Amino acid sequence: MQSQAFTYFIEVANSGSLSAASETLGVAVSAISRQISQLEKRVGSQLFERGVRGMTLTGAGQLLLAHAQRQILETGATLQEIARLQGMEQSHIRIACSQGLANEMVPKAIAHFQKLHPSTTFALWVGGAVAASERVATGQSDLAITFSTRPVSNVTVHYVHRSPALAVMRNNHPLANQARLTLQELKDYPIALTDTNTSTRKLFDMACNLSGLQIEPVLNSNYAEALHSYVRNSWGILFASYVSIADRLKRNQLVAIPVVDAEMHSRSIQVQLMKGRLLPSSIKDFINLIVHDLEENRKSEPC
Repeated sequence: MQSQAFTYFIEVANSGSLSAASETLGVAVSAISRQISQLEKRVGSQLFERGVRGMTLTGAGQLLLAHAQRQILETGATLQEIARLQGMEQSHIRIACSQGLANEMVPKAIAHFQKLHPSTTFALWVGGAVAASERVATGQSDLAITFSTRPVSNVTVHYVHRSPALAVMRNNHPLANQARLTLQELKDYPIALTDTNTSTRKLFDMACNLSGLQIEPVLNSNYAEALHSYVRNSWGILFASYVSIADRLKRNQLVAIPVVDAEMHSRSIQVQLMKGRLLPSSIKDFINLIVHDLEENRKSEPC
């Protein structure tokens, strides 16, 4: 199990100072400092840079923190497996995902999984792709189901496939019968975009820059449902991956059309895990289910 020195080390690394760690743990600063010093002697390297603004991890400290985080998670996985062997299976799965995936796909997968494993509980964190990956890298989430355009350290990609941004509009839109579209063809219609932190918006901005187009959105929002409502009630166009809108196309009388511009294709949907982590059976089973769902979705994606 986790040593006291590791407990103190992790808290100082997360909080950034001895005093903050002392307040959280309810332990004297001197006791924490002594344990950190002993740990540094044990590993033979300085773990923190001490400065007026707090304590930051050295390269050695970052390596040790990653190890400590994996150790905590693997201890939890082992205890879950022991409970399962004794017929007392109770598991908790923490998922980080992008907003588009949280609207339909991931909650459906959770509901399906709980029918098969009623004792499993879930925590679902929703946010940007980079933050989702970082949560997995630091052990705050067990897996990330997210869009990605670049690799993240301490994260391994378990599953990946290309996920272009499609043009989504009403099924009676003047462009709705087109097999493919270009941004040039879309620029004369109202454009509704997610905020600048999303992968979809980054793809759109990059595609416009490389095409020499200046397209000002008529609506920006960090809330995807607002964009969908706007498009349903106008000639507006939004951009989304097929996996995030497949279930609502027919229901909301929408269509999704591929955009030819190459930059709109330069991202993937990924299932990400902490590198080197031992996973309990429950998480493995859920990953198998979500990968199956992603593969089934991909078969009907327009191209």
